[in-house]
Amino acid sequence: MKKVALYIHIPFCKQKCLYCDFPSLAGKEDCMVDYAAALAKEIYSIKNKKIKTIFIGGGTPTYLSLAGWKIIKKSIDTLDICDDLEFTVEGNPGTFTKEILNFLKEMGVNRLSIGLQAWQDQLLKELGRIHTIEDFKQSFEMARKLGFDNINVDLMFGLPSQTINQWTETLDNVIKLNPEHLSCYSLIVEEGTEFYKRFEKGTLNLPDEEIERTMYAKTIEVLRKKGYIQYEISNFSKRNKKCRHNLVYWELDEYIGCGAASHSYSDGFRYRNEENIEKYIEKMNNDNSAIVEKTKNSFKDNMEEFMFMGLRKTEGVNKSEFKKRFDKNMDDVYYDVINKYTSTGFMMESSDYIFLTYEGIELSNVIMADFLL
Repeated sequence: MKKVALYIHIPFCKQKCLYCDFPSLAGKEDCMVDYAAALAKEIYSIKNKKIKTIFIGGGTPTYLSLAGWKIIKKSIDTLDICDDLEFTVEGNPGTFTKEILNFLKEMGVNRLSIGLQAWQDQLLKELGRIHTIEDFKQSFEMARKLGFDNINVDLMFGLPSQTINQWTETLDNVIKLNPEHLSCYSLIVEEGTEFYKRFEKGTLNLPDEEIERTMYAKTIEVLRKKGYIQYEISNFSKRNKKCRHNLVYWELDEYIGCGAASHSYSDGFRYRNEENIEKYIEKMNNDNSAIVEKTKNSFKDNMEEFMFMGLRKTEGVNKSEFKKRFDKNMDDVYYDVINKYTSTGFMMESSDYIFLTYEGIELSNVIMADFLL
């Protein structure tokens, strides 16, 4: 039986952050139970797949009502899961309660991902976050007390008016809590967000590129010293604590997405669900499916995606895996582009891998685009 990863989307938030372009909504609490029921229906329909990782993301999954969680748990209990299942739930400080955490534990959740972003209350406020540093510390300690021993913390750098010192302070303070995993992303101002409007008006005071580069270099240096291994452009973990669910995406393995706006990649097809919550509920109730688009990935699509997703990992792309999947040698397809970047020092090649150097990571978007055939 085929082993796949499962992503479950919970779109509810207490308040929308100013930089967020994820499919999430505030002020929809009255839809929670109906949404959970529709979502459960979709989860029940997963057949003939063995689930190796589950990731419940959002929105803010921990903001979902307990009644909603109970409905979802019932459907998850019917899945055929691997013995070594990695089961992650995302949450934001200020929405963790003992009750919810105990329930997640009961449900089999063994990994938490907590969105912190910054260690300064002023910066959190400017991002539109609903929590303070104090809330974060309490949530983290509570999760530890209740037995969660695999916790990721999400952080962001390159924030409006953020200084290098503030970023270092953030890293130092988070490391003191000793999480197993850290995701450190630079802020991207996405269209349609509040930050984008300010950016257009010229009122968003972003650090310049040089400062952002220094922040990224600092991240790698500080975390390496503290025993975190960088295994992907933005992700760092302690030994054996990589996020196995995210590796599924970077290695172009199969995953199923359930919930509004979720995406799947299975049996060579990519498909996505209705984004609007009410329409999603309606579609699930009437048609037992919320898929609004389904496309077959071409051989070329798969090859390109395998390359540019794989190059996000610090170990890079495995040549023999490429050969196994596509029945071609990587060099026969990509000789010129590999040669271009290895000769300029942006990429390196070992007997079985090609991977980006530190300088290459800084230009990763440009380089990855070159792998489009």
